[in-house]
Amino acid sequence: MIITLKSDYFTKEHKQSVRFAIDSGHPVKTYILQLFNSPSCCFHSNISSVLTIAKSTLSQHLFELKAAGLIQRDITPPAVKYCIEHKDRDPAKSLMNKLLI
Repeated sequence: MIITLKSDYFTKEHKQSVRFAIDSGHPVKTYILQLFNSPSCCFHSNISSVLTIAKSTLSQHLFELKAAGLIQRDITPPAVKYCIEHKDRDPAKSLMNKLLI
C-alpha cells in the first residue's frame, strides 16, 4: 500500500498561487504594489513618509513581496530602491487567472 502525503497533492503552481494571493491580499501590500506600478520606482524612505506604519512593518511587507517575486530591490548605498518585478508579473497574473477560472 502506497501512502500519499497531503502535501504531495499540491504542485509548485498551487503553492505559488497561494503566495501571490496572500501577498496581494493585504491592504498595505496592495497599496505598495499599486504605488510601484507607476512609471517611476520608489525608494524605501519615500514609502515610509507616505504610509503611516512603522518602518519595521514596512520592511517586513517589502521583504515578503520580494520573497514572492512581486517586487525587486536595488541597493545603491545609502539608498534602497524597490520596483515591480516585471519578469514575474505575467506568471503571477496567469496563476491567479487559473485560480479564478
